[in-house]
This record gives sequence, C-alpha cells and structure tokens, in this order.
Amino acid sequence: MNARSLSLWHDLLVADGVDDLAPRAPLAGSTDVDVCVVGAGYTGLWTAYYLLAADPGLRVLVVEAQAAGFGASGRNGGWCSALLPTSAAALARHHGRDAALAFRRVMNDTVAEVGRVAAAEGIDCHYVRGGTVVLARTPVQLARARAEAAADAGFDGVDGVELLSADDAAARVGATGVLGGTFTPHCARIQPARLARGLAVAVERRGATIAERTRALRIEPAGFGRDPRVVTDRGVVTARHVVRATEAWTATLPGSRRDVVPVYSLMVGTEPLPPSFWERAGLARGETFSDHRHLIVYGQRTADDRIVFGGRGAPYHFASRIDPAFDREAGVFEGLREAVTDLFPALRGHAFTHAWGGPLAIARDWRASVVLDAATGVARAGGYVGDGVGTSNLAGRTLADLLLGRRTELTGLPWVGHRSPRWEPEPLRWLGVNAGLVGMTLADGEERLTGRGSLTARALSPLLGH
Repeated sequence: MNARSLSLWHDLLVADGVDDLAPRAPLAGSTDVDVCVVGAGYTGLWTAYYLLAADPGLRVLVVEAQAAGFGASGRNGGWCSALLPTSAAALARHHGRDAALAFRRVMNDTVAEVGRVAAAEGIDCHYVRGGTVVLARTPVQLARARAEAAADAGFDGVDGVELLSADDAAARVGATGVLGGTFTPHCARIQPARLARGLAVAVERRGATIAERTRALRIEPAGFGRDPRVVTDRGVVTARHVVRATEAWTATLPGSRRDVVPVYSLMVGTEPLPPSFWERAGLARGETFSDHRHLIVYGQRTADDRIVFGGRGAPYHFASRIDPAFDREAGVFEGLREAVTDLFPALRGHAFTHAWGGPLAIARDWRASVVLDAATGVARAGGYVGDGVGTSNLAGRTLADLLLGRRTELTGLPWVGHRSPRWEPEPLRWLGVNAGLVGMTLADGEERLTGRGSLTARALSPLLGH
C-alpha cells in the first residue's frame, strides 16, 4: 500500500512537506539488546521514549512490520483525550473509589503530558487543548448528558464535566437540533500522524533503533536459562525484556488470537472549508466533538479548517482477520458523510476528499491493561478500545517504570497487572461481536421511534465496561 494513501493525515504529511514517508531500514540480522519493543505505534514509541529518558545507556530496538505510525496511531480521529474504555464507576466497583479517582486524575494529567513532550521535542502535531463537546440532540440524549454530569459530580467532579445549555452547546458547536450537551476540558485536538512520526524521530534522537519492514513472527518468553526473544523475518532479537505493543495486530501473533478482537473504525474528511462555514459551525477553540448517540462518532476541526469525522459500524471479520481491504467500507463511509452532514447541513456542496480506516483492539472485558510478567520477561499494554492516543502515553510511562524496577504512582494504578479473559473461539466470537455492533445501531433507531432510553443499549451496557 502507498503509505500516503493510508489516511488524510499521512497524505498531509507529504503535502505539507513534513515527512516524505521514506521507509527506514529493516533489521540487518540477529542481534542482542536490552529491550526489544514490538510495534512502532504510540505504545511502543512512548515506551522507548521514557525508557531512554530515564536511562540513555539502554540498548532499545523497536521492530515494526510496516512503518512507524502505520496503524491506529497514525490514522485515528486526533483526540488526545483522558477517556478510558472503563468508566469511573466500574473502576470503583472493582478497585475502590480512591483507586478510581487516582486513575482519572492521572489520565487527565496525561493530556497535558503529551503536549509537554510534543513542545519539548519540537513535534508540531497541531496540539490544541480545546476540550470535548458531546452534543445532546434528542430528549433521551439530553437525559444521558445530565446523567453523565451527575456521575462526574459523584466522583468529586474529577473530570470537570460541565452540563451545557442548548445555547452554550450551540455556541461551541453550531450543529442542528442541539438541546444541550456536556463539556470536559481534558482533550486536545492533534494531527495524529504528525505525532507518531515526530515521536519516532525523537526516539531515534535519544538512541533507539527503529527497524521497519521487520515482521515479528512470534515472541518467545524467557525459559531454561535464556532471555526472551523476538523471532522476526529478518533475524532473531534476544533481549532482557520484550514489550508487545501491537494493539489490534496482537491477534496475528501465535497464541494471541483470542487476546483482543480487531474492530474497525472508519473516517471521512472534507476539503478545507471557508470562513462562512465556520461562522456557524464554530469549533473555534480546538474543541473535539461527538454526540450522545450509542454508536460512537467523533470529529474535529483540523488546523487547515477541514472537518474530520469518524465512527464505528464496520463489521468484525471472522477469525480476527486484518486486511487492507477492510479499511474501506463504502456503506460505512456513506453513513458517516450523511451523519456529519445531518449535524452540519452547510456541508452540502462541499467535497469530501478523503475516506480511510483501520482496526482498533478490544479486550474481552473492555479493560485496557499494562502487564509485566517477570518470569517470562515479556511486557505488554493495550486494549484501548479506540481511546489510545492519551492512554498509550500513560501506558508507555508505566511500562518504563515497570521495566526499570521502579515503584511509582503509575505502577500502582488499577490497570497494572490486569489480565482480561480471552475471547470466545469462532464462530461465537464473530456472532457476539457483530451482534453487539448491530445492537448499538439498533439502539439509536429504537430511541428515535420510542422517545425513551433504549432497552437494547441497557442490556448491552454491562458487556461494554460500564
């Protein structure tokens, strides 16, 4: 695949003269290092970055099957948010209120940490901390907005969720039919491929080697007096520690097919829009936006005045298959264009210039995790359910602390050491995941018909980490 065609973000890297996307050299043969990171997305790159920031003498090698920022890290919606796939209430049920609050506070701080590093490393990723507006456009959605604000108040207002009136919400996001909404300050708009590619350069500048076009065939844990190894198609890497940072592609590794399911999220982007459009549409402070429907959608106003809008709805593919052809689903793209034009009717007559997508990873219990197995020497992080831009930074910092043997506030967070159950074997996995995707679509239709909260969504809620 032409790297420029991966997404609008990759295309703009070349068009703006930021990065020609030339491939790095592959692994030159078998080698020994201190830490081998598998995957040059955000999790792997942040881990390498913080390891070398703490100990510049470490020999760190990142092996990547394609190119840095190839996967979700370079193709996502550009929300550097404090979102977690697990709600504060669910965290409190499992780990106690104090642990839940500590996790939320650290996640909120993480949004600023990404901006700090980007500034320090000269990464112009269009970082603007404008927060997130989630619109309510039906009475049922407005009730959900009120419930969200009340839930945050019940946790000491840790996330700063503000209930917006119709006028306040519309002043920020000039969409149609706005009845109100919620606002949280803990999100920054970014250009994700700029962040991923810039972070790769920063990691190399600190001494790491990134071997692209080097596919990890399997990860072999330590045992019988030898260190863990990564067997690649270019040689064998032996290391004191191996970090699996493969997110959706985890399902392609031997023995890991049922660890996560790769589910696709797709996006569309417009041409740059004129000032007359933005006079009504707003988003003047770098806000990201969504609404309180059940099937997730997300959008932003880019630095060059486009609207980028994405959402779920693409099917899960049997046996956790990942294929470039799955990045393009014409029906989903058309649905996204219709949905964002329903929000902003003034888009009619303006061109949609880009459409793209890619897989994200979902653990069976919808809980992200960070784990170091001291016996095997293998660490891992992931299962972000599409909320990985900020979460991966926290994961990278936490993995660095674990690998360096440091006990810190981060290593005590409730996701450290968490082990999600495995997904069911096929065909149960295919039936269950796709039934859930269809169910959330039906839930929105059910609410439009009945004017009441969806029974379908209520039934599915316990399965979604809430």
